[in-house]
Amino acid sequence: MWYRPHVRRIPIGLTDSQHARLGREAARRHLSVGALVREAVDAAFPDELEARRAARRRSSTVLGAFDSGRSDISERHDELLGEGPW
Repeated sequence: MWYRPHVRRIPIGLTDSQHARLGREAARRHLSVGALVREAVDAAFPDELEARRAARRRSSTVLGAFDSGRSDISERHDELLGEGPW
């Protein structure tokens, strides 16, 4: 069974143009207008945990992508990195 979190209904005011655009996009994507609005809110204001997960996913794409030419970094990382600003 598909899990749907509790949703809270709120009245919002939209211009006719905004309402029409939402309706067209919802129909094109086979979503409800509410689902489309929730998706837009999540994209505009990401959950802190999800934002950290997304940053981790982005940063993991460069792991191992560069070659320092050193073979002893894992043994001497404290000495080599020092107390930098990171």
